[in-house]
Amino acid sequence: MSYREKFTGELQSLTDEVIDLGVLCYDRLQGVTNLLSMDDIEPARDLVSGDVEANRREYNINSQAVTLITTQAPVATDTRIIISSIKIAYDLERISDNISNLAEVRKRVKITNEKLLLRLRTMEQLASLMLKDVYAAYLDQDTSLCKEVYERDEDIDSLFVHVTTSDIFEDSDLFVSGQSQLCAKYLERIGDHVKNIAEHVYFVITGEKIEKID
Repeated sequence: MSYREKFTGELQSLTDEVIDLGVLCYDRLQGVTNLLSMDDIEPARDLVSGDVEANRREYNINSQAVTLITTQAPVATDTRIIISSIKIAYDLERISDNISNLAEVRKRVKITNEKLLLRLRTMEQLASLMLKDVYAAYLDQDTSLCKEVYERDEDIDSLFVHVTTSDIFEDSDLFVSGQSQLCAKYLERIGDHVKNIAEHVYFVITGEKIEKID
């Protein structure tokens, strides 16, 4: 095996690790808002404990990336992939953190406001679709889809503003209302991190920042 073949294999291994972390985060996100109204608190506890695996994978990605940079002298295109892998792994790990934060809310309170829950579920579904589509954009090297995912974060932001500024809160308990608003904030942050990932993927494909698109 030549030096270049060995390096290409190691670079692909790094990319695969990032994709695996993305799949883990996507799976953790599915149905997270359903936990908020469940009687059983154990699924929330399990989701919180599952964040350890996301942390471990991000650490491994960072270690692998540093090794490639310091031992393989990658060319510019390779360096772009390596640095972007570190950034994407960071955003994925923060997505996992915010998923755990949502589960932590359920450990403190049970949310029963159906109007609120509907909006939170919609925010979750929008973020899940963004994460799924940014993966497709990477596989297909689709810069247009990267831009679309990037812009769709505005839909989550709009729901966040609606949840936190409307009279949707029926509960007179200020603690419950505060925890409910935290849920919206965590979902809004997940959307922000997927938006960042779309920008990183666009950079991997083009070498330019997504804001430069006309």
